Amino acid sequence: MLDIAEELERWSRQGREFAVATVVATNGSSPREPGAALAVDSEGEAVGSVSGGCVEGAVYALCEQALADGESVVERFGYSDEDAFAVGLSCGGVIDILVTPVDARSPLREVFSAAYAAAVEGGSAALVRVARGPAGLLGRALLVRADGTHEGGFGGAPELDRTAVAEARAMLDAGRTGAVEIGADGSRCGEPVTLLVESSVPPPRMIVFGAIDFASALVRAGKFLGYHVTVCDARPVFATRARFPGADEVVVDWPHRYLSATRDEGRLDGRTVLCVLTHDAKFDIPLLELALRLPVAYVGAMGSRRTHLDRNERLRSVGVTEGELARLRSPIGLDLGARTPEETAVSIAAEIVAARRGGTGVPLAGAHVPIHREGAGVA
Repeated sequence: MLDIAEELERWSRQGREFAVATVVATNGSSPREPGAALAVDSEGEAVGSVSGGCVEGAVYALCEQALADGESVVERFGYSDEDAFAVGLSCGGVIDILVTPVDARSPLREVFSAAYAAAVEGGSAALVRVARGPAGLLGRALLVRADGTHEGGFGGAPELDRTAVAEARAMLDAGRTGAVEIGADGSRCGEPVTLLVESSVPPPRMIVFGAIDFASALVRAGKFLGYHVTVCDARPVFATRARFPGADEVVVDWPHRYLSATRDEGRLDGRTVLCVLTHDAKFDIPLLELALRLPVAYVGAMGSRRTHLDRNERLRSVGVTEGELARLRSPIGLDLGARTPEETAVSIAAEIVAARRGGTGVPLAGAHVPIHREGAGVA
């Protein structure tokens, strides 16, 4: 639901009544991930999507019904020969949808409004909702902030609230959205309750080292993928805002010194990607010596095969282990036959997506690999 937070925050401010349908769980080749949402207001306006078009009409009708009767409901949509092109998923997947009405009298309205505001402001918070469980709990919600404080709750179930807060903080730390199953009393036993945890976190960071023409194209690709993009170079004549107008930050500093300071400030996490485009040993070696020891998602370095071999030897000479070297994506990018800066940026971006989602990088046509991978992280 937080993927359409900006629109829902506006609806909430305007006092509109609406219902939200949210993907709770997926199986097989489902087009959207948990957290994807479609909302319908009392005038029939709709925003968002839960299936890329397969079941939107049926889900729209469920939202209208929820607005009429005020009841939350969970519905499953899946592929079958009979209804593949009716309300089933013709792509062959299965999705579970939680539909929740948010009218003027709903106790959820205040919690949801706080969640929308946190998402729009770029803060860290997790919205937790009961997606499956006892009828009295279905759809109930609480909002958990990064410091552990929370708003809302599950209606007089303090142990369930405490467990939900702990689970949400763990998901929030990882920037993940997904379902968690616990007991209705907050333990791991008893009647099961499925919680949907939707994390709203600042965008992941991409740091591009080397203010070259390839970096300009990569900045645009990184922004397209939703990253907060920083360009860093020690040469002030190249690292300018005029050369990189699309970057969120342009920093003039030695790359390894900037990366060290960024680490010390707590601005790196497990979603961060580092792209080293300098292919100059005096910049690359101290930078990569540090980068390969950080718990980031991706470290890639540009250069020819010869540069790659020479760089590896230099890194070994300063104490980088074989295990650490194995984390380095070099030469950077997938084999697309790229030549131009824009093509190279696509190659690098494709490798980043493959690393994030567990993809192989092989063509889907003729390949016996899943199009969507279950269990891949959502950021």
